[in-house]
Amino acid sequence: MSPTRILLLTNRDSDNVGDQIIEATVLSIIKGVMKNLGFGTDDFVISSRAAGIISRRYMATKDPELLTAARDEISKADLIIFGGAPLFNYAYQNFYRRTIVTLELAQEYGVPVIFSSIGVEKFDATNEKSQALKKALELPVVRQITTRDDIESLRKYAEGTNVPVAHVADPAVLADIVYRKKPEPAPAPKPVPSVPVRAKRKLKRIVKSIVARSAGSNVAKPATAPIQPVAKAPVAAEPKPKPQRIGLVVTRAGIFADNRIDFSEDDQRRFWLETIALLEEKGYDYRLFTTGHFSDEVFLDTLIKSSGIPAKKAAVTVNSPDELIRELRGCSGVIAYRLHASITSFALGVPSIGLSWNFKVPYFYESVGYGDRALSPEEWQAEKVVTAIERAMKEGIVKDEEFLKSVYNTLFNGIRDVLAPGNPATPYEFSELWEGMPRQLATGPKGYRDKVNRKLRRTYENYQKLYDKAQSTD
Repeated sequence: MSPTRILLLTNRDSDNVGDQIIEATVLSIIKGVMKNLGFGTDDFVISSRAAGIISRRYMATKDPELLTAARDEISKADLIIFGGAPLFNYAYQNFYRRTIVTLELAQEYGVPVIFSSIGVEKFDATNEKSQALKKALELPVVRQITTRDDIESLRKYAEGTNVPVAHVADPAVLADIVYRKKPEPAPAPKPVPSVPVRAKRKLKRIVKSIVARSAGSNVAKPATAPIQPVAKAPVAAEPKPKPQRIGLVVTRAGIFADNRIDFSEDDQRRFWLETIALLEEKGYDYRLFTTGHFSDEVFLDTLIKSSGIPAKKAAVTVNSPDELIRELRGCSGVIAYRLHASITSFALGVPSIGLSWNFKVPYFYESVGYGDRALSPEEWQAEKVVTAIERAMKEGIVKDEEFLKSVYNTLFNGIRDVLAPGNPATPYEFSELWEGMPRQLATGPKGYRDKVNRKLRRTYENYQKLYDKAQSTD
Protein backbone atom coordinates (compact mmCIF):
# COMPACT_ATOMS: atom_id res chain seq x y z
CA MET A 1 0.00 0.00 0.00
CA SER A 2 1.42 3.38 -1.00
CA PRO A 3 2.04 5.93 1.77
CA THR A 4 -0.33 8.84 2.40
CA ARG A 5 0.95 11.96 0.63
CA ILE A 6 0.69 15.40 2.24
CA LEU A 7 1.55 18.47 0.18
CA LEU A 8 2.71 21.28 2.49
CA LEU A 9 2.76 24.79 1.03
CA THR A 10 4.63 27.52 2.95
CA ASN A 11 6.87 30.52 2.28
CA ARG A 12 9.82 28.15 2.64
CA ASP A 13 11.97 29.82 -0.01
CA SER A 14 11.57 33.33 1.40
CA ASP A 15 14.66 35.32 2.40
CA ASN A 16 12.77 36.05 5.62
CA VAL A 17 14.21 33.47 7.99
CA GLY A 18 11.02 33.78 10.04
CA ASP A 19 9.17 32.07 7.17
CA GLN A 20 11.75 29.29 7.18
CA ILE A 21 11.18 28.82 10.92
CA ILE A 22 7.44 28.57 10.22
CA GLU A 23 8.03 25.85 7.60
CA ALA A 24 10.21 23.82 9.97
CA THR A 25 7.70 24.21 12.79
CA VAL A 26 4.69 23.22 10.66
CA LEU A 27 6.61 20.21 9.34
CA SER A 28 7.34 19.15 12.91
CA ILE A 29 3.70 19.69 13.94
CA ILE A 30 2.42 17.55 11.03
CA LYS A 31 4.88 14.76 11.85
CA GLY A 32 3.82 14.97 15.49
CA VAL A 33 0.13 14.79 14.53
CA MET A 34 0.71 11.76 12.31
CA LYS A 35 2.56 10.01 15.13
CA ASN A 36 -0.24 11.06 17.51
CA LEU A 37 -2.75 9.41 15.13
CA GLY A 38 -0.78 6.17 15.00
CA PHE A 39 0.88 6.58 11.59
CA GLY A 40 4.38 5.13 11.33
CA THR A 41 7.17 7.07 9.64
CA ASP A 42 6.82 4.84 6.54
CA ASP A 43 3.05 5.39 6.35
CA PHE A 44 3.18 8.96 5.05
CA VAL A 45 5.27 11.34 2.95
CA ILE A 46 5.34 15.13 3.27
CA SER A 47 6.26 17.08 0.15
CA SER A 48 7.17 20.63 1.23
CA ARG A 49 6.89 23.22 -1.54
CA ALA A 50 6.68 26.99 -1.87
CA ALA A 51 3.17 28.38 -1.37
CA GLY A 52 3.60 30.06 -4.73
CA ILE A 53 3.43 26.67 -6.43
CA ILE A 54 1.60 28.49 -9.23
CA SER A 55 4.34 30.37 -11.05
CA ARG A 56 4.33 34.10 -11.72
CA ARG A 57 4.86 33.34 -15.40
CA TYR A 58 1.63 31.38 -15.49
CA MET A 59 -0.23 34.23 -13.78
CA ALA A 60 1.15 36.61 -16.42
CA THR A 61 0.66 34.43 -19.53
CA LYS A 62 -2.00 31.83 -18.56
CA ASP A 63 0.02 29.30 -20.57
CA PRO A 64 -1.39 25.90 -19.42
CA GLU A 65 2.01 24.25 -19.94
CA LEU A 66 3.28 26.29 -16.99
CA LEU A 67 0.83 24.49 -14.70
CA THR A 68 2.30 21.04 -15.39
CA ALA A 69 4.52 20.90 -12.29
CA ALA A 70 1.75 22.20 -10.00
CA ARG A 71 -0.76 19.73 -11.45
CA ASP A 72 1.66 16.88 -10.87
CA GLU A 73 2.19 17.78 -7.19
CA ILE A 74 -1.48 18.45 -6.44
CA SER A 75 -2.86 15.40 -8.25
CA LYS A 76 -0.58 13.04 -6.27
CA ALA A 77 -1.55 14.50 -2.88
CA ASP A 78 -4.10 13.07 -0.44
CA LEU A 79 -4.16 16.33 1.52
CA ILE A 80 -2.92 19.88 0.94
CA ILE A 81 -1.92 22.02 3.93
CA PHE A 82 -1.17 25.72 3.58
CA GLY A 83 1.03 26.45 6.60
CA GLY A 84 1.48 29.90 8.13
CA ALA A 85 1.81 31.96 4.93
CA PRO A 86 0.08 35.30 4.15
CA LEU A 87 -2.09 33.65 1.52
CA PHE A 88 -4.92 36.17 1.45
CA ASN A 89 -2.70 39.21 0.80
CA TYR A 90 -4.13 41.45 -1.91
CA ALA A 91 -3.53 45.04 -0.74
CA TYR A 92 -0.08 45.46 -2.33
CA GLN A 93 0.69 41.82 -3.20
CA ASN A 94 -0.96 39.44 -5.70
CA PHE A 95 -0.51 36.27 -3.67
CA TYR A 96 -4.26 35.83 -3.35
CA ARG A 97 -4.52 35.07 -7.10
CA ARG A 98 -2.10 32.17 -6.84
CA THR A 99 -4.00 30.86 -3.81
CA ILE A 100 -7.21 30.89 -5.88
CA VAL A 101 -5.64 28.91 -8.75
CA THR A 102 -4.23 26.37 -6.28
CA LEU A 103 -7.71 25.87 -4.81
CA GLU A 104 -9.23 25.45 -8.27
CA LEU A 105 -6.70 22.72 -9.11
CA ALA A 106 -7.31 21.01 -5.76
CA GLN A 107 -11.04 21.03 -6.56
CA GLU A 108 -10.37 19.59 -10.01
CA TYR A 109 -8.47 16.64 -8.49
CA GLY A 110 -10.65 16.29 -5.38
CA VAL A 111 -7.83 16.94 -2.89
CA PRO A 112 -8.93 18.31 0.53
CA VAL A 113 -7.31 21.57 1.66
CA ILE A 114 -6.49 22.90 5.14
CA PHE A 115 -5.31 26.46 5.82
CA SER A 116 -3.34 26.47 9.09
CA SER A 117 -2.43 29.67 11.00
CA ILE A 118 -2.33 31.81 7.87
CA GLY A 119 -2.06 35.58 7.60
CA VAL A 120 -5.33 37.28 6.64
CA GLU A 121 -5.76 40.79 5.28
CA LYS A 122 -8.90 42.80 6.00
CA PHE A 123 -12.07 41.53 4.34
CA ASP A 124 -13.54 44.17 2.03
CA ALA A 125 -17.03 43.59 0.63
CA THR A 126 -16.44 46.29 -2.01
CA ASN A 127 -13.06 45.01 -3.22
CA GLU A 128 -13.08 42.67 -6.26
CA LYS A 129 -9.90 40.91 -5.12
CA SER A 130 -11.30 40.22 -1.67
CA GLN A 131 -14.56 38.93 -3.17
CA ALA A 132 -12.75 36.65 -5.64
CA LEU A 133 -10.91 35.08 -2.72
CA LYS A 134 -14.15 34.62 -0.78
CA LYS A 135 -15.71 32.82 -3.74
CA ALA A 136 -12.75 30.43 -4.04
CA LEU A 137 -13.03 29.57 -0.33
CA GLU A 138 -16.56 28.29 -0.97
CA LEU A 139 -15.14 25.32 -2.93
CA PRO A 140 -16.04 21.99 -1.25
CA VAL A 141 -12.39 20.90 -0.93
CA VAL A 142 -11.73 23.59 1.71
CA ARG A 143 -12.02 21.72 5.05
CA GLN A 144 -10.60 24.07 7.67
CA ILE A 145 -9.17 27.61 7.94
CA THR A 146 -7.31 28.99 10.96
CA THR A 147 -5.57 32.35 11.24
CA ARG A 148 -2.90 33.79 13.49
CA ASP A 149 -4.28 37.33 13.25
CA ASP A 150 -7.57 38.74 11.89
CA ILE A 151 -10.24 36.25 12.95
CA GLU A 152 -13.10 38.70 12.29
CA SER A 153 -12.10 39.08 8.65
CA LEU A 154 -11.67 35.31 8.35
CA ARG A 155 -15.22 34.77 9.61
CA LYS A 156 -16.48 37.10 6.88
CA TYR A 157 -14.47 35.22 4.23
CA ALA A 158 -16.02 31.93 5.38
CA GLU A 159 -19.53 33.31 5.86
CA GLY A 160 -22.14 31.15 4.11
CA THR A 161 -19.98 28.01 4.22
CA ASN A 162 -19.68 25.17 6.72
CA VAL A 163 -15.91 25.53 6.91
CA PRO A 164 -14.68 25.60 10.54
CA VAL A 165 -12.53 28.64 11.35
CA ALA A 166 -10.49 29.56 14.43
CA HIS A 167 -7.93 31.98 15.82
CA VAL A 168 -4.75 30.10 16.72
CA ALA A 169 -1.17 30.76 17.69
CA ASP A 170 1.52 31.37 15.09
CA PRO A 171 3.43 28.10 14.48
CA ALA A 172 6.70 29.82 15.41
CA VAL A 173 5.62 30.06 19.07
CA LEU A 174 6.68 26.39 19.20
CA ALA A 175 10.16 27.14 17.83
CA ASP A 176 11.74 26.41 21.21
CA ILE A 177 10.44 22.83 20.92
CA VAL A 178 11.36 22.36 17.27
CA TYR A 179 14.80 23.99 17.60
CA ARG A 180 15.61 22.45 20.98
CA LYS A 181 19.26 21.75 21.48
CA LYS A 182 20.53 18.26 20.81
CA PRO A 183 20.70 16.38 24.12
CA GLU A 184 24.23 15.72 25.35
CA PRO A 185 25.08 12.02 25.07
CA ALA A 186 25.62 10.25 28.39
CA PRO A 187 29.33 9.74 29.14
CA ALA A 188 30.53 6.28 28.24
CA PRO A 189 31.23 4.07 31.29
CA LYS A 190 34.90 3.56 32.09
CA PRO A 191 36.12 0.17 30.88
CA VAL A 192 36.66 -2.44 33.60
CA PRO A 193 40.42 -3.08 34.03
CA SER A 194 41.64 -6.48 32.90
CA VAL A 195 42.72 -9.12 35.48
CA PRO A 196 46.48 -8.56 34.91
CA VAL A 197 46.08 -4.80 35.30
CA ARG A 198 44.08 -5.21 38.53
CA ALA A 199 46.70 -7.60 39.94
CA LYS A 200 49.52 -5.22 39.06
CA ARG A 201 47.78 -2.30 40.80
CA LYS A 202 47.14 -4.40 43.94
CA LEU A 203 50.81 -5.47 44.07
CA LYS A 204 51.93 -1.83 43.86
CA ARG A 205 49.68 -0.89 46.77
CA ILE A 206 51.10 -3.75 48.92
CA VAL A 207 54.72 -2.77 48.17
CA LYS A 208 54.03 0.89 49.01
CA SER A 209 52.42 -0.13 52.30
CA ILE A 210 55.42 -2.30 53.35
CA VAL A 211 57.93 0.43 52.45
CA ALA A 212 56.00 3.03 54.41
CA ARG A 213 55.84 0.84 57.58
CA SER A 214 59.52 0.00 57.34
CA ALA A 215 60.56 3.62 56.97
CA GLY A 216 58.40 4.65 59.90
CA SER A 217 59.97 2.15 62.34
CA ASN A 218 63.70 2.66 61.52
CA VAL A 219 64.09 6.36 60.87
CA ALA A 220 64.36 8.84 63.76
CA LYS A 221 61.89 11.66 63.68
CA PRO A 222 63.44 15.11 63.20
CA ALA A 223 62.89 17.80 65.83
CA THR A 224 59.86 19.87 65.12
CA ALA A 225 60.53 23.40 64.00
CA PRO A 226 58.25 26.27 64.97
CA ILE A 227 55.40 26.68 62.53
CA GLN A 228 55.86 29.69 60.30
CA PRO A 229 52.78 31.63 59.23
CA VAL A 230 51.90 30.99 55.60
CA ALA A 231 51.43 34.08 53.48
CA LYS A 232 48.00 34.18 51.94
CA ALA A 233 47.75 34.56 48.19
CA PRO A 234 46.09 37.79 47.14
CA VAL A 235 42.37 37.34 46.49
CA ALA A 236 41.61 37.76 42.80
CA ALA A 237 38.98 40.36 42.02
CA GLU A 238 35.68 38.86 40.92
CA PRO A 239 35.14 39.26 37.17
CA LYS A 240 32.60 41.88 36.23
CA PRO A 241 29.29 40.41 35.09
CA LYS A 242 28.65 40.78 31.38
CA PRO A 243 26.19 43.55 30.56
CA GLN A 244 22.78 42.47 29.30
CA ARG A 245 22.57 42.46 25.51
CA ILE A 246 19.61 44.02 23.69
CA GLY A 247 18.92 42.78 20.16
CA LEU A 248 17.94 45.48 17.66
CA VAL A 249 16.16 44.13 14.56
CA VAL A 250 16.05 46.64 11.70
CA THR A 251 13.91 46.64 8.56
CA ARG A 252 14.10 47.91 5.00
CA ALA A 253 13.85 51.59 4.18
CA GLY A 254 10.65 51.49 2.11
CA ILE A 255 8.42 49.42 4.38
CA PHE A 256 6.89 52.44 6.10
CA ALA A 257 5.86 54.19 2.88
CA ASP A 258 4.31 50.91 1.68
CA ASN A 259 2.15 50.96 4.80
CA ARG A 260 1.37 54.70 4.64
CA ILE A 261 3.50 55.60 7.66
CA ASP A 262 5.33 58.92 7.59
CA PHE A 263 8.70 57.58 8.75
CA SER A 264 11.66 57.91 6.39
CA GLU A 265 14.92 56.00 6.07
CA ASP A 266 16.65 58.86 7.90
CA ASP A 267 14.04 58.66 10.65
CA GLN A 268 14.75 54.95 11.16
CA ARG A 269 18.50 55.59 11.16
CA ARG A 270 18.12 58.37 13.73
CA PHE A 271 15.86 56.20 15.89
CA TRP A 272 18.40 53.38 16.08
CA LEU A 273 21.34 55.67 16.80
CA GLU A 274 19.47 57.41 19.62
CA THR A 275 18.38 54.03 21.01
CA ILE A 276 21.96 52.72 20.91
CA ALA A 277 23.25 55.84 22.67
CA LEU A 278 20.66 55.49 25.44
CA LEU A 279 21.33 51.77 25.88
CA GLU A 280 25.07 52.40 26.22
CA GLU A 281 24.41 55.22 28.69
CA LYS A 282 22.41 52.75 30.81
CA GLY A 283 25.17 50.12 30.67
CA TYR A 284 23.62 47.69 28.16
CA ASP A 285 25.35 45.88 25.33
CA TYR A 286 23.56 45.76 21.96
CA ARG A 287 23.54 43.73 18.77
CA LEU A 288 22.06 44.80 15.42
CA PHE A 289 20.71 42.18 13.02
CA THR A 290 17.90 41.35 10.59
CA THR A 291 15.64 38.39 9.87
CA GLY A 292 17.33 37.82 6.52
CA HIS A 293 15.65 40.11 3.97
CA PHE A 294 18.35 41.40 1.61
CA SER A 295 16.78 44.88 1.61
CA ASP A 296 16.89 44.90 5.43
CA GLU A 297 20.57 43.98 5.23
CA VAL A 298 21.19 46.86 2.81
CA PHE A 299 19.76 49.29 5.37
CA LEU A 300 21.82 47.76 8.19
CA ASP A 301 25.04 47.79 6.17
CA THR A 302 24.53 51.47 5.31
CA LEU A 303 23.72 52.30 8.94
CA ILE A 304 26.95 50.71 10.15
CA LYS A 305 29.17 52.30 7.51
CA SER A 306 27.68 55.78 7.77
CA SER A 307 27.51 55.90 11.56
CA GLY A 308 30.78 54.34 12.66
CA ILE A 309 29.11 51.46 14.51
CA PRO A 310 31.73 48.75 15.25
CA ALA A 311 31.32 45.77 12.92
CA LYS A 312 31.36 43.38 15.90
CA LYS A 313 28.09 44.94 17.09
CA ALA A 314 26.15 43.65 14.07
CA ALA A 315 25.30 40.54 12.09
CA VAL A 316 24.69 42.07 8.67
CA THR A 317 23.75 38.79 7.00
CA VAL A 318 21.38 36.17 8.42
CA ASN A 319 20.74 33.28 6.05
CA SER A 320 19.34 30.43 8.13
CA PRO A 321 17.06 29.78 11.11
CA ASP A 322 20.08 28.57 13.09
CA GLU A 323 21.76 31.98 12.70
CA LEU A 324 18.66 33.96 13.72
CA ILE A 325 17.98 31.73 16.71
CA ARG A 326 21.62 32.01 17.81
CA GLU A 327 21.37 35.81 17.72
CA LEU A 328 18.10 35.82 19.67
CA ARG A 329 19.35 33.36 22.29
CA GLY A 330 22.28 35.68 22.96
CA CYS A 331 19.95 38.53 23.96
CA SER A 332 18.26 39.45 27.24
CA GLY A 333 15.69 41.52 25.35
CA VAL A 334 14.81 42.37 21.75
CA ILE A 335 13.47 45.49 20.01
CA ALA A 336 12.19 44.51 16.57
CA TYR A 337 10.48 45.83 13.48
CA ARG A 338 10.20 42.32 12.02
CA LEU A 339 7.33 40.32 13.54
CA HIS A 340 8.95 36.91 13.44
CA ALA A 341 11.92 38.16 15.42
CA SER A 342 9.36 39.02 18.11
CA ILE A 343 7.51 35.69 17.79
CA THR A 344 10.67 33.58 17.87
CA SER A 345 12.01 35.62 20.81
CA PHE A 346 8.78 34.86 22.64
CA ALA A 347 9.18 31.14 21.91
CA LEU A 348 12.73 31.23 23.29
CA GLY A 349 11.61 33.07 26.44
CA VAL A 350 13.31 36.36 25.49
CA PRO A 351 11.09 39.44 26.16
CA SER A 352 10.66 41.75 23.18
CA ILE A 353 9.15 45.04 22.06
CA GLY A 354 7.45 45.06 18.64
CA LEU A 355 7.52 48.26 16.61
CA SER A 356 4.11 48.15 14.91
CA TRP A 357 4.16 49.10 11.23
CA ASN A 358 1.06 47.03 10.37
CA PHE A 359 -1.86 45.42 12.18
CA LYS A 360 -0.21 42.00 12.47
CA VAL A 361 2.29 43.18 15.10
CA PRO A 362 -0.23 44.23 17.79
CA TYR A 363 -2.40 41.18 16.93
CA PHE A 364 0.46 38.88 17.93
CA TYR A 365 1.31 40.68 21.16
CA GLU A 366 -2.34 40.84 22.20
CA SER A 367 -2.79 37.13 21.46
CA VAL A 368 -0.04 36.16 23.93
CA GLY A 369 -1.17 38.60 26.63
CA TYR A 370 1.39 41.37 26.12
CA GLY A 371 -0.47 43.97 24.06
CA ASP A 372 1.44 46.80 25.77
CA ARG A 373 4.68 45.52 24.20
CA ALA A 374 3.58 46.55 20.69
CA LEU A 375 4.44 50.22 20.16
CA SER A 376 2.77 52.39 17.51
CA PRO A 377 4.77 54.83 15.30
CA GLU A 378 3.93 57.69 17.67
CA GLU A 379 5.94 55.85 20.34
CA TRP A 380 9.05 55.18 18.25
CA GLN A 381 11.27 57.29 20.48
CA ALA A 382 14.41 56.00 22.15
CA GLU A 383 13.32 56.96 25.68
CA LYS A 384 9.92 55.27 25.37
CA VAL A 385 11.22 52.15 23.64
CA VAL A 386 14.12 51.57 26.05
CA THR A 387 11.80 52.09 29.03
CA ALA A 388 9.41 49.55 27.49
CA ILE A 389 12.08 46.87 26.96
CA GLU A 390 13.40 47.35 30.50
CA ARG A 391 9.89 46.84 31.86
CA ALA A 392 9.38 43.76 29.66
CA MET A 393 12.68 42.24 30.83
CA LYS A 394 11.73 42.84 34.45
CA GLU A 395 8.30 41.23 33.97
CA GLY A 396 9.61 38.32 31.87
CA ILE A 397 7.35 35.98 29.89
CA VAL A 398 4.54 33.76 31.11
CA LYS A 399 3.14 31.42 28.45
CA ASP A 400 -0.46 30.29 28.05
CA GLU A 401 0.23 26.70 27.03
CA GLU A 402 -3.34 26.05 25.90
CA PHE A 403 -3.20 28.95 23.43
CA LEU A 404 0.27 27.97 22.19
CA LYS A 405 -1.03 24.44 21.57
CA SER A 406 -4.04 25.73 19.61
CA VAL A 407 -2.13 25.55 16.33
CA TYR A 408 -1.33 21.89 17.07
CA ASN A 409 -4.84 21.01 18.25
CA THR A 410 -6.64 22.46 15.22
CA LEU A 411 -4.24 20.86 12.76
CA PHE A 412 -4.68 17.56 14.61
CA ASN A 413 -8.46 17.82 14.21
CA GLY A 414 -8.23 18.83 10.56
CA ILE A 415 -5.81 16.06 9.59
CA ARG A 416 -7.73 13.43 11.57
CA ASP A 417 -11.03 14.37 9.91
CA VAL A 418 -9.48 13.98 6.44
CA LEU A 419 -7.02 11.09 6.84
CA ALA A 420 -8.29 9.13 9.85
CA PRO A 421 -11.99 9.82 10.47
CA GLY A 422 -13.22 7.96 13.51
CA ASN A 423 -9.73 7.67 15.02
CA PRO A 424 -10.26 7.88 18.82
CA ALA A 425 -6.88 9.51 19.53
CA THR A 426 -6.77 12.87 21.31
CA PRO A 427 -4.13 15.59 20.83
CA TYR A 428 -0.93 15.40 22.85
CA GLU A 429 -0.74 17.43 26.04
CA PHE A 430 1.63 20.40 25.83
CA SER A 431 4.31 18.58 27.83
CA GLU A 432 4.12 15.66 25.37
CA LEU A 433 4.97 17.86 22.37
CA TRP A 434 8.66 17.78 23.36
CA GLU A 435 8.69 14.06 22.60
CA GLY A 436 5.94 13.99 19.98
CA MET A 437 7.29 16.71 17.67
CA PRO A 438 10.67 15.90 16.09
CA ARG A 439 13.61 18.26 16.50
CA GLN A 440 14.73 20.27 13.46
CA LEU A 441 18.26 19.42 12.41
CA ALA A 442 20.75 22.24 11.86
CA THR A 443 21.14 23.56 8.31
CA GLY A 444 23.92 21.62 6.59
CA PRO A 445 26.51 23.09 4.18
CA LYS A 446 24.50 22.19 1.05
CA GLY A 447 21.24 23.54 2.48
CA TYR A 448 22.99 26.74 3.50
CA ARG A 449 24.48 27.22 0.02
CA ASP A 450 21.04 26.67 -1.52
CA LYS A 451 19.50 29.35 0.73
CA VAL A 452 22.24 31.85 -0.12
CA ASN A 453 22.03 31.10 -3.85
CA ARG A 454 18.24 31.65 -3.87
CA LYS A 455 18.71 34.90 -2.02
CA LEU A 456 21.36 36.14 -4.45
CA ARG A 457 19.29 35.11 -7.47
CA ARG A 458 16.27 37.06 -6.25
CA THR A 459 18.48 40.02 -5.41
CA TYR A 460 19.92 40.12 -8.93
CA GLU A 461 16.42 39.80 -10.39
CA ASN A 462 15.22 42.76 -8.33
CA TYR A 463 18.22 44.84 -9.34
CA GLN A 464 17.48 44.02 -12.98
CA LYS A 465 13.87 45.16 -12.55
CA LEU A 466 15.02 48.42 -10.97
CA TYR A 467 17.52 48.94 -13.78
CA ASP A 468 14.89 48.26 -16.46
CA LYS A 469 12.49 50.64 -14.73
CA ALA A 470 15.14 53.35 -14.57
CA GLN A 471 15.99 52.85 -18.25
CA SER A 472 12.35 53.10 -19.29
CA THR A 473 11.94 56.46 -17.53
CA ASP A 474 15.05 58.02 -19.11
